[in-house]
Amino acid sequence: MLFGILLFSLNDVMGKWLVSTYTPGQLMLLRSAAALLVLAPFILRQGIRRTLRPERPRLQLLRMAIGATESTLFYVCVAHLPLADTMTLWMAAPVWAVLLAALLLGERVDPARWAAAGLGFLGVALALAPSGASFSPPALLALTGSVLFAALLIAGRKLRGTPDVTLVAWQTFGSLLLGTALLPLGWVMPTPRDFALLGLLGIVALLGHLCVTRALKLAEASVVAPYQYTFIIWALLFGWLFFGDWPTPLMLCGAALIVAAGLALMLLERRAAGIAGRAASRDRSAHAGSA
Repeated sequence: MLFGILLFSLNDVMGKWLVSTYTPGQLMLLRSAAALLVLAPFILRQGIRRTLRPERPRLQLLRMAIGATESTLFYVCVAHLPLADTMTLWMAAPVWAVLLAALLLGERVDPARWAAAGLGFLGVALALAPSGASFSPPALLALTGSVLFAALLIAGRKLRGTPDVTLVAWQTFGSLLLGTALLPLGWVMPTPRDFALLGLLGIVALLGHLCVTRALKLAEASVVAPYQYTFIIWALLFGWLFFGDWPTPLMLCGAALIVAAGLALMLLERRAAGIAGRAASRDRSAHAGSA
């Protein structure tokens, strides 16, 4: 999991550097094309028919559209915002997921989870507060991206039985299609070095996806998910090393609150899952005893 997050963080650094020259659509197109070349053997091994005809195709299409839009918004945001600021706002996704789960899925949210979500929203407010410019369109787009990321997490819950290759392939198809659609907004012919970096961007992102999905297969999500907040640490380090950026004290306080809220939500969900599991075990034991 940690290695996967490091790969994603390196992908973010390369993306921020490249988006200063190339459009987000061009990045999405070339990144996705490179990723598909690497992914092709896995698709063939699994079977093209099985990959292209998954269960719940409508939800897959929705997830594909959300994922492609979320990735594109990220590149738009890092072109105008420091890396740490962007990642801080993006990591509010688990907080948004609580609200979306209650509104869209009708999930019951207990007071403790609402309190943790409120702490996260306070962190978002602090992260946006340092100056009036913080409420600029890129910052608001970053918030929109974090909401889309939350929707992606919820869609992932509903597709747990789908093979990893299928999930990654559909998301890559979506990015390829959206990148192609955005090409009329601008195309810059890459230099040989940049062309290699654009390809590497897709390969690194693909490897990051595979590492994270494998980690979630090998261990419970509640065990490995807290490591996602090392994104902010890497963003701080790489933003300072490569771009000379350092967040304001209020941004750091907001990041701390968002991380605390996310960890609290994970602990509460883990506790709720444990209680539900023990209750189900008692019900099975009682049923077996009566039989």
